[in-house]
Amino acid sequence: MKADRVERPERERAAATTPVSPDTRRRVLLIEDDGDIAEAISYQLEKVGLSVRVARTGEEGLEAVRKGVDLVLLDLNLPGMDGLEVCRMIRRQQTTAHVPIIIVSARADEVDRVLGLEMGADDYVVKPFSLKELAARARVALRRASGSTEAPQGYRDDVWEIEFDAYVVRYKGEEIRLTHKEFELFRYMVERPGRVLTRERLLERVWGWESEIDARSIDAHIRRLRLKLGPARNHVETVVGLGYRFVK
Repeated sequence: MKADRVERPERERAAATTPVSPDTRRRVLLIEDDGDIAEAISYQLEKVGLSVRVARTGEEGLEAVRKGVDLVLLDLNLPGMDGLEVCRMIRRQQTTAHVPIIIVSARADEVDRVLGLEMGADDYVVKPFSLKELAARARVALRRASGSTEAPQGYRDDVWEIEFDAYVVRYKGEEIRLTHKEFELFRYMVERPGRVLTRERLLERVWGWESEIDARSIDAHIRRLRLKLGPARNHVETVVGLGYRFVK
């Protein structure tokens, strides 16, 4: 008993001086006001090794994003600020514009999905959904974002000035305003000048898991991109029967 009384403080001192390992898991912010749904999603994401924080309102979510996250899962039907506005505000701020966003919503109409993607979401999942599939999509989005951090931070030549992190495009000094998806489409081609990129490759790399978008719809996105580019439209070249490429 005497020995035990001596050893216990030693064990306690050892435990007290043992450094606590930092949490190195990828940080996911779930903006969802339904407690049951938030709990189910959090449980599944924690199972695959992600750290999850839940915000119940858009305002709370924006504050959490500013503090630093690696991925946002965003419901649209939120109290107060609508989820689309939250998405837009995340994309507008330079410090958060790069954060991947997956919309998780009961709004299943095509117009809602298209609007969500055009507002800057990287993926769109309709409720009800498979928790395992959502976790897989989250991990894909995180992998894609990790890969992009190793890429150059911009592109410049005699006529172009493109800032990847700030989502800014200038041609001959004039700024060209693009939606998030238009920018990602353009960026993917700019990072591979002269290379022919098929519709399927552009669809996979820019839209990822959004399988409901047909590869031929890339043509419509390219037409809108060229319209926005105006006098610079000829830098996005069609290679008949193959796809598209960026030419200097």
